[in-house]
Amino acid sequence: MGLSGLDIYKLLPKTNCRECGFVTCLAFAMQLAKRQVSSEKCPYLSDEAKRTLESASRPPIKLITIGEGDGKLEIGNETVMFRHEEKFHHPCGLGFIIEDNLGDKEISETIKKINALNFERVGCMLRPDLIAIRQNGNTDRFVQAVKAVREQTSMNLMLMSKDFKAQQEALKLVSSARPLVYCLDKDNYQEFSSLISEFKVPVVVCAQDLSGLSEITQNLINQGIEDIVLDTGKKATTEKIWEMTQIRRLSLFRSQRSLGFPSLVIVENRADPFQETLTAITYIAKYAGIVLISGNETWEALALLTLRQNIYTDPQKPLCVEPKIYPVGNVNNNSPVLITTNFSLTYYTVLGEVEASKVPSYIVASDTEGMSVLTAWAAEKFTAETIAATLDKCNIKDSVSHRRLIIPGYVAVLSGELEERSGWQIIVGPKEASGIPSFLKNL
Repeated sequence: MGLSGLDIYKLLPKTNCRECGFVTCLAFAMQLAKRQVSSEKCPYLSDEAKRTLESASRPPIKLITIGEGDGKLEIGNETVMFRHEEKFHHPCGLGFIIEDNLGDKEISETIKKINALNFERVGCMLRPDLIAIRQNGNTDRFVQAVKAVREQTSMNLMLMSKDFKAQQEALKLVSSARPLVYCLDKDNYQEFSSLISEFKVPVVVCAQDLSGLSEITQNLINQGIEDIVLDTGKKATTEKIWEMTQIRRLSLFRSQRSLGFPSLVIVENRADPFQETLTAITYIAKYAGIVLISGNETWEALALLTLRQNIYTDPQKPLCVEPKIYPVGNVNNNSPVLITTNFSLTYYTVLGEVEASKVPSYIVASDTEGMSVLTAWAAEKFTAETIAATLDKCNIKDSVSHRRLIIPGYVAVLSGELEERSGWQIIVGPKEASGIPSFLKNL
């Protein structure tokens, strides 16, 4: 739990020297409690007080970074149990398992297939984050597989082996990519801790129960190893969900530092990929930091990535597009003009149907603060007045020679007043976007 302003004030020198930029130490303490300033602003803070403040300000679930550069995966650093309290900040990582006993050609084909799993949805690019190489053969084969994956993808890596030598040789090749090492357990963590310290990479700690996890992680923390991901092993879905929920609760509400790390789940059901996907969906919805699956079909990835996007979108800030004119196709001054809201799902639905019609058109996205058509109309964000103002602001009249505007059928009631305010002829379009292609073709 964070310290209150009064708790912090007790740690300060109470000299009111003003060198921190505040009139009193109490005022400075209150700003520290709000995390508006850094404790470094106080030149007279004791070392003990610094350590106390640093410990108290540490997030309850540590932020773990896997990989480097723009494509790095960041998980953890969450502060709430439920999304309506505050948005979830770091989306769950999605990864795929590649076995090292596959042939070179099969490994290359699998990597190529995974690399192609990129989707655009409501203006956002969705893609998986991780490829895990799992050892089944000897050290040399594992290292060869790791090298092949590293050379053929820019995705983050996870090294799955309990063989010290295999991990050591693989890390010599790819440690600069900051891979995730899997895994340390009660039998090998003392041996592996030196390897993790040497290469400074994040590591997965495995145990069958929370007390076992806590014991291992605390020992690693004492050795200065804190880039940790937790795994409680293969279990029934309900039991796994319960454990991840308990980890979250103990981290947030009990400040149990030894469990204050994101979780990883491995889901494998090659015989039933649909069940595998449904199970993975459950874990994404309930606190998994990383989900690994054995399947890599396009439909699996799309389902999981779409769900992830929905869960990790800020519920208080809907996805929006920029309010402006969007030309679709080879438009000219006779092209139809449609208006809609700037809610991403609404805009991209309209866009898809306009493209399907093959009628070059202009779409004007009105600023409705990310609300859909009916919601914006009910909230008086999509009215005759606001639409008329949008038409003036975007200067659509300079792009076309006509003055005909197509509005959504659900707000047909606006047509009369909108004609008076805007001076445009209002044409009521279909209520559903699916009717746009035939409507434009017959316009």
